[in-house]
Amino acid sequence: MFLASSTDLRRLVAQLQHTHDVWAPQPDPGSGQVFFDRLADAERWSPGAPLPAMPPKEVFLPQMDCILRYRYDRQRQEATLWPSVDERPKALVGIRPCDLAGLQCLDRFLIGQDFVDEVYLAHRRKTLIVVETCTEPFPHCFCVCTDSGPAAREGYDLSITDIGDGNEPLYLAEAGSDEGRALAEAGGWPVAGRREVERGREVVDRSIARFPDLAKKNKAWISRTMNRVTTGFIKPGTWEYVGRQCFECGGCSFVCPTCSCFTIEDVACGADVWERLRTRDSCSLEGYTRMAGDHNPRKPVEDRRNKRFFCKLSYAQSKKYLRPGCVGCGRCVWVCPGDIGMPNVVRYIHREVAD
Repeated sequence: MFLASSTDLRRLVAQLQHTHDVWAPQPDPGSGQVFFDRLADAERWSPGAPLPAMPPKEVFLPQMDCILRYRYDRQRQEATLWPSVDERPKALVGIRPCDLAGLQCLDRFLIGQDFVDEVYLAHRRKTLIVVETCTEPFPHCFCVCTDSGPAAREGYDLSITDIGDGNEPLYLAEAGSDEGRALAEAGGWPVAGRREVERGREVVDRSIARFPDLAKKNKAWISRTMNRVTTGFIKPGTWEYVGRQCFECGGCSFVCPTCSCFTIEDVACGADVWERLRTRDSCSLEGYTRMAGDHNPRKPVEDRRNKRFFCKLSYAQSKKYLRPGCVGCGRCVWVCPGDIGMPNVVRYIHREVAD
């Protein structure tokens, strides 16, 4: 492990900008809202900033992505293809542990099984990740229930934890790869001593202790809910209750770090030239499962809600992700106008069992 000052980290970011597209959390000057966006100036990176409104999946699975351009010659009946994927190396700096866990779910689902999503792989390849430990929980977070925070355990090149005294940040930097270690050594960062390493553990323990009682209480209920969702023991009335509260806006899916539903559309952009666009979709929207002939196997909203929580909490889906599909970031709680984010649904199932 190494020690790094704020100046060391900003110097590292400035250095990475010569070779990578650097993405980092940045507060919007007008609204104060934090966004995980491409970094134009290393000084705009804000270590310790609140959880961004959107997860970093935007970098690899954007809301709208042109994945192919093609021209069709009608006379010759021939098509000319131009793949359109940005393969420039990317660096994600200041990503939070829950969002890193979300990326790992996407990796395992999109490129870790028999069928590889080549577009996602092209985006994801050559990515460097600097994860930042959450020294205190943000509103709505419950990562302690889903084993995804407040500190990361794998999947990063560097993990930084602020162990400063509150006046001047001092970061304990752990290398998770050879590339991360090389960056720390090239920056001349001193090796951390036993006292600093112990201080890092204390910071994480203190962060866990600061989670609200509700999050700690739900910790046991997440695993019990997974069992009931998997075995289908949840009463239809519970899903109907959840369905009545759903506005069918799809917001929970769009802000979820692990949701990967998308659709494909070809759009004309000139004489015989077309663009193939990949846009995000949501299993909570009625049209998502509509088939030719207008048949829809999941037309009732409660059936779509059931599917979403099966995807997040069932053992079957966890086998694909190698972990639960929920990472406890709490964004679904934040955006849902119907108040049916993950903790509330777990509470409804808890209430069903208690009754």
